[in-house]
Amino acid sequence: MRSLLFIAALAGTSTASSWHDLGIPRSSSTVDVRVFNQGNLTFDNTAHSFWLPNLPGREDIVAPIYSFLVEHKSSNTRVLFDAGIRKDPLNLAPSVRQLFTSGIAHLEQSGDIVDLLTAGGISPASINTVIWSHAHLDHTGDMSRFPNTTELLIGPETDTQTYPEFANASLVASDLAGRKVTKVNFATAKLTFSGLKAIDFFGDGSFYLLDTPGHLPGHLSALARVTPTTFVSLAGDTFHHVGQARPRPALQKSIPCPAHLLEEAKTSISTDYFWSPHSHTGSFDLSSRSQQFLSISVLPDSFYADPIKAQVSLEKVATFDADPDILVIVAHDISVRDTLPYFPKYLNDWKKKGLKEKTVWNFVGKSNPANLFTPLNRTV
Repeated sequence: MRSLLFIAALAGTSTASSWHDLGIPRSSSTVDVRVFNQGNLTFDNTAHSFWLPNLPGREDIVAPIYSFLVEHKSSNTRVLFDAGIRKDPLNLAPSVRQLFTSGIAHLEQSGDIVDLLTAGGISPASINTVIWSHAHLDHTGDMSRFPNTTELLIGPETDTQTYPEFANASLVASDLAGRKVTKVNFATAKLTFSGLKAIDFFGDGSFYLLDTPGHLPGHLSALARVTPTTFVSLAGDTFHHVGQARPRPALQKSIPCPAHLLEEAKTSISTDYFWSPHSHTGSFDLSSRSQQFLSISVLPDSFYADPIKAQVSLEKVATFDADPDILVIVAHDISVRDTLPYFPKYLNDWKKKGLKEKTVWNFVGKSNPANLFTPLNRTV
């Protein structure tokens, strides 16, 4: 735990005033981005494996499952970033199937990403490339439902062993069979954004792949330029709860918390578990809190393969979160589940519509499902 106190120093701190100061080049090229929510994946009694502290009564984790359709019109190319989860989880490899057979995991889903694409008039055959942020079951989807012409792009250290050839593999043979599979080589990256190695996917500054290791070997994320001066960060599982990245002084400065949420936070955040310089017992003061509420789990059963590297990646992505021109969306952010503009709507005009200002602090609201900062009173 002591080593985590030095993570911010390892990652470096930024006083950047704009995305260009983070190392992102200027460009007039853009992509269109649309988001799908495939449903909810619930894990019983596992919140401690994702973040700490885990307050009494808050042991379960409910995670929406987001996938992103990225369209590069100038090349007539469609990319799917994260394929979500397959609709028949009992056909997963045994090593991950047991999450469902044991009753730990529960899936609430009307259809997988192929069903959602097809219902929206998007043929799976029109998807040129599927990009996995990493190879966990809620990001890999069912690749057998895409034609072999759809390529697969994965992180450099992704484990490509498949079941049944390898008994303990988390992937199945159909995830990779018969299609071109490419591992991103960040060693060739010529760009660095806030300490993150970046590769220009289309070569025109519209869409970047970022090296964000820690959650799983080979974990990557993306940065999409949706207007010449605004971006959407597709952060994958760099973190799982926005309270692992917020609040921070830079975010407080660039996008102050609205007054009504500051008021709600007085009683929606327990002073038995959280504190700030101007807090009083029973009355939490959010405006003077400079440290994020939650940390990445370092317990033996952590869902982060390397918590130290994961925290460094989080610190770097947090500089994006503090930039008013970058909208950060992690793959399971329940705080925005009810406010994201889903397909067929576009995320390109998020800045014009004030989406970040409207949502970035919602996680501290009393009624927001991401507010896990007060113990639940249980009655037997």
